[in-house]
Order: sequence, then C-alpha cells, then structure tokens
Amino acid sequence: MNLESELHAEYTRYRTRRWFFKDCGVGLAGIAAADLLASTAGAAPKAENPLLPKRSHYPAKAKRIIYLFMGGAPSHLELFDNKPALTQWDGKLPPADLLKGYRAAFINPNSTLLAPKYKFGRHGQSGAEISELLPHTAKLADDLTIVKSMKTDAFNHAPAQILMSTGAQIFGRPSFGAWTLYGLGSENQDLPGYVVMQSGAKGPSGGMSNFGCGFLPTVYQGVPFRSSGEPVLYLSNPQGITKTTQRNTLDVLKQLNEERLGVMGDPEIASRINSFELAYRMQQTAPEVMDISQEPQHILDMYGAKPGEASFANNCLLARRLIESGVRFVQLFHEAWDHHGGLTKGLKDQCGLTDQPCAALVRDLKQRGLLEDTIVIWGGEFGRTPMVQGGNDGRDHHPNAFTMWFAGGGLKPGLTLGATDEFGFNVTEDPVHVHDLHATLLHLMGFEHTKLAVKFQGLDMRLTNVHGELVPKMLA
Repeated sequence: MNLESELHAEYTRYRTRRWFFKDCGVGLAGIAAADLLASTAGAAPKAENPLLPKRSHYPAKAKRIIYLFMGGAPSHLELFDNKPALTQWDGKLPPADLLKGYRAAFINPNSTLLAPKYKFGRHGQSGAEISELLPHTAKLADDLTIVKSMKTDAFNHAPAQILMSTGAQIFGRPSFGAWTLYGLGSENQDLPGYVVMQSGAKGPSGGMSNFGCGFLPTVYQGVPFRSSGEPVLYLSNPQGITKTTQRNTLDVLKQLNEERLGVMGDPEIASRINSFELAYRMQQTAPEVMDISQEPQHILDMYGAKPGEASFANNCLLARRLIESGVRFVQLFHEAWDHHGGLTKGLKDQCGLTDQPCAALVRDLKQRGLLEDTIVIWGGEFGRTPMVQGGNDGRDHHPNAFTMWFAGGGLKPGLTLGATDEFGFNVTEDPVHVHDLHATLLHLMGFEHTKLAVKFQGLDMRLTNVHGELVPKMLA
C-alpha cells in the first residue's frame, strides 16, 4: 500500500469512528461522547501563526544568530592553530603512538607530516595567534572567542555537516536554525524567520538537511535566498495576474485549508496557510531588504560587496540587513575548503574571498549596537590532518581537533579556549564537542538544552540528543 492510500484509509477510519460516537452513541456514555465531540466539531479553527515571538526558558543574552558555515573544512593548521613542531617534523613519519587506533578518511595514516604553509602572528591585547591569510580577522582578535579544541564524531563531509547542523549524523533531524525558530519564533512576520544563502563552488555536501526542519512543522525550515536577481525564485506574480486576483485566490485557498485543518488537525496544513500568506507579504518586503544598492558606498567598500553580483561578501552584508529586519537565524554556506590538494593556493583564494566580509560583518554589527545580542559563528565541519595528502600540498579530513570562532551574544571576547598537541592532532585542553557547542549556544539564546525537546516516535528529541554539556569558559 502506498502512502496516499494509507492516509486515505486512516482518514476514512477516523471519520467512521467520529460519526459512530457522535451520531450512534446510546445511553449516558453516548450523550457524554456526543457533547464532547460537539464542542470540538464546530467551525474550523483559525490557523495561528507559528512564527509569532515566544519566550525562552530564561532571559537570553542573544536574540539572533548569523552562522558563517565554511563547508569543506578549513585547515586549522594554516589559519588558527600554529604548530612550529610541524616545521621541524616536515617530511617525517608521525610518532607511532600518535596514530594508535586512528582511522583516516582517504589517506594512509602513516603519511609524512606537513609543515604549515603560512606564517602566524599575535594580535590584539589578547595575543591571539592568527594566520597571515586573515589580516582583517586579525584586527578583531579582541572581539573574538576562538575555540581551538573542537571535536566531532564524523570524518566525511555530509555526515559531519549534518552533525554540526542537526546534532546527528543521520538525515531527518531538525537543524539548529529550525530549533531556534521553533523555540523563539520570529521578530518579523513579513520575512522568513530562518534564511539561508550559498556561495562557493557548490552547495553544502549535506544538502538541504543542513537547514531542514526534520520532524518539526515545515514552517521552521530554512528558506533559501539569492544575493542577485530575484531574492526568492517564483516569488513574483506571472504576467496577467493582478494583485486583486492573487488576493482573492489566496483568500479562497485559506478558507479551504482552514476547513481541512478543522477536520484533520494536521499542523502541516497550518504551515501551508502560513507559507502562502508569508509569500504574499514577502513580495513587498524581500526585494527591498535584499537591495544592497541602498547601502552607503563606504559600507559596500567595507564588505567588498558589489550590488547585482552573487558573492560571499554580498551575502554577509545581506545577513546584517536581514537580522536588522527581525530575521531570527541567517546561515551562509560557503562550500570551498576541501583542500586534499592545492592547499596553498586554495586557502589563499578562499581567505581572499571571505576574510574581509567576515570581519566587516562583525565590525558593522558592533557599530550598530547589534553585536551585543547577535551571535556570529565561523567554522566548518571538522579540521585537516597534520599529515600530507596530494603530493606535498594537501591535507585529509580530521575530526579529532579543529578551530571555530565566535563573536557577540554573551560570548567572552578576546578568549582563546583549548589547545591541541604539538602536531594539532588531538585536543589536550578544554575539549568542546559539537554537542557541547550546541548546548552552549542554546544557553545563550535562553534555553536549557535538555528541555527544548519535542516528542517524536515515543522519544523526547532535542538538538543535543542525549549529550551536551555547557562550556562556561566561553561565556562573558
């Protein structure tokens, strides 16, 4: 039996039971059943907007999030985790005890060690070590929370990205953005509460599951926007369709959907009603918010943004405009960091595209008073091996240790947390697992991570699964 047949059969059984108890009940039990059903069988209920603002468990430090997802996994060993020992061991085999029980994704673990390709310097009063490839980010050293002790469970892109995005390596779980929107709602009812934009060579390896809603209603999933052309595909009316025709059509659709909602009680019908109405309102608001040509020239120059082009720089400026307009969660995917070979040129190219706009975003939020209650996240799904791949100019996937940075929203500025061994292979101080990171970020958004849960298939499901510990050292 296919799904459509199963749904029809279940609906038929539902109607039969309801009719029997309502119209064929006898005695006191029948009267009671008829009275109970009559109270719920009246006019179709009006669909409530699931994106209205909601209260968190306790007062939050942050109200919104911008997630700069560096898909493909940037090398921490060239960008943030300086390891002079790798220069001394360049071309030599790693110590045998370092690799005991280790599994690599694609290379022989006994490959020789590779010296860092770029130099590091200390910056700001905090003295954070940052690569010469990131001169703009380096100027923000005292505003950043740099975590050099990140750990994950997956060493291939798709499962690692989905784990970072949803707390699980399997498909079908709500994303971090979806959980945030589910818990807090949105501050702008004329735009989606969760917006996604993409740049780089391709989309994220984990696909749309990175910003999906899983078992939550679809109204909480990320909505893809574009930084050039129409902000959302098919948002404009076809030729010949007037505003009056469109509004009349939507009114009829809403009435039919609300009648169906009253019969079925399916939250997806409420999501459909909300989606139609939101799309109608977005026709007015989205083009204006996405028009960066309205920005002063000095702001465009600060980001390196150019109106009309599709770029990571444009996306960063748009992210600021979106959260300024009340969007709760903006996620920028830049899938371009998978340097199994061509590491030297690849890192230089990608840092050239992303360093200036990332730093500009933090500075811009700060000067507008938005950084205080906005969390900015920068990082990929895992790190890269200290061992060489691709001749002498590449690194393999590495889940044992990697670096991410954060800014704003109650995080401790000027902090470098954690450490790795002399090769950047294993975490040696203050390990922060992906689940711990999620628990900490939810805490800053006002949630006790064990209580932000939904019953699904008999289990209380949450972003941190059955794991996750708060990392107090990250907090201001």
